[in-house]
Amino acid sequence: MQVQRAVIAAIEFLPGEPLVQQIVDRFSTAINQDALQHGAKLPPIRELSDLMGVGKSTVVEALDRLRAKGLITSRQGSGHYVSRISAAVQAGVGRELLPQDTLSVIRRGLLLDNGTLRPGCGFLPSSWLPREELLKAARGTLRATSLRMGEVGVPAGYPPLRQALRVKLSTLGIDVPVEQITTTANTLQAIDMLMRLLIKPGDTVLLDDPCYFNLRANLMLHGARIVSIPRSRDGLDFNQLEPLLERHRPVLYLTNSTLHNPTGHSFSPAQVYRLLELSHRYSFHIIEDDLYGDIQQKQTPRLAAVGGLDNVSYVSGFTKILSANSRVSYLALRPELAARMVDLKMSSGCVTSELVEQIIYRMLSDGSYTRHARRMVDRLYGANNRVARWLNEAGCSVASCPGEGLFIWARLPAGIEAEALARKGLENDIVLAPGTLLSIDAEASSFLRFNVAHSDDERVRERFLRLLQA
Repeated sequence: MQVQRAVIAAIEFLPGEPLVQQIVDRFSTAINQDALQHGAKLPPIRELSDLMGVGKSTVVEALDRLRAKGLITSRQGSGHYVSRISAAVQAGVGRELLPQDTLSVIRRGLLLDNGTLRPGCGFLPSSWLPREELLKAARGTLRATSLRMGEVGVPAGYPPLRQALRVKLSTLGIDVPVEQITTTANTLQAIDMLMRLLIKPGDTVLLDDPCYFNLRANLMLHGARIVSIPRSRDGLDFNQLEPLLERHRPVLYLTNSTLHNPTGHSFSPAQVYRLLELSHRYSFHIIEDDLYGDIQQKQTPRLAAVGGLDNVSYVSGFTKILSANSRVSYLALRPELAARMVDLKMSSGCVTSELVEQIIYRMLSDGSYTRHARRMVDRLYGANNRVARWLNEAGCSVASCPGEGLFIWARLPAGIEAEALARKGLENDIVLAPGTLLSIDAEASSFLRFNVAHSDDERVRERFLRLLQA
């Protein structure tokens, strides 16, 4: 069968744009519009070079990029051929393999930056992030002789970063040797690895309700039996907690100690002492998730500071206020557990990126991280109050701590169901977080969680009001 030879038109290059990219763009358009048909053979590299008036290396680089995009293939000794992938594959038909129920679609929508408004998401808008400080730290790290490009990271984490974290923890009253501090790629990974070390299938784990939706899913993967304890803006009901402990005898309690997601509650000194007393009496370990502590207005006591690390494992990180892509977290653990954690990191290939760790270390060392965190406290306080105001005007009632943290937990007006509203939101390019994402309680169907940084936006307010009115 005779192979069709592709007819290539000369390109009139525009000044100021890279030649390689112009060639790639022109070929991509021609292939996707069937001007260059599937299976057609491209002219040899020398002929393309002469036709376009560019060097052979420019043509080779352009062909490499087209091959990476799946638009051409190469056959050794034969040449290059048009190989346009089908429109169905380009559109990502694989997404249909994922669950299509409302909550699954919403979870994916909260992470997808496709131009929609996302008041339900869990991270800061890009415009709130310390872009220049991050770039400065990244450039400094790439220039530094301390960056070991050909080596894997230190299993426990970059030593200077862990030393800086020891100092940071001491300001919270958590005095821990650097050997008991371990880094992980993110907070959920830290919790997941702790679950491997602390529980076995069938063990009972106590979990706040509501809570971050991935925590419940992760515990189920570990075969844990989950017992929920209601958490409100006032904290735990200890009269309800103790009978649960007596009846279920959990081996572990996983909780946000500060700025609980989504109610904004932080444990008071009295609540910290009571919880620690119960943990000893009923012999359960506590994982203290302090991911939001750096944006707390007024410091409250940490469980690990008051009770020590024998019965508390402390987890925190930088994902929420620095960058969702700077996913470095850390744990402070008792000595035996810290050693097992490092061993687990090595055996499971979870050694963290030293490049990112060095960037974080630079921002901690030069004070830019602390300055950014202080700015975020003020900005979030203002945004929290403004968003709470327009939610109240819309007929919602705020059930979270006023002015605190990243989230508002709001009850919808009577008769409006959160998931139905969220489905309507998806049709109108606004991604909401229904309470059923974060809670198994029946009342959760009347709640939404709002990220105040994303919701302090007139477009969000107007679109949400239109949804309510519809």
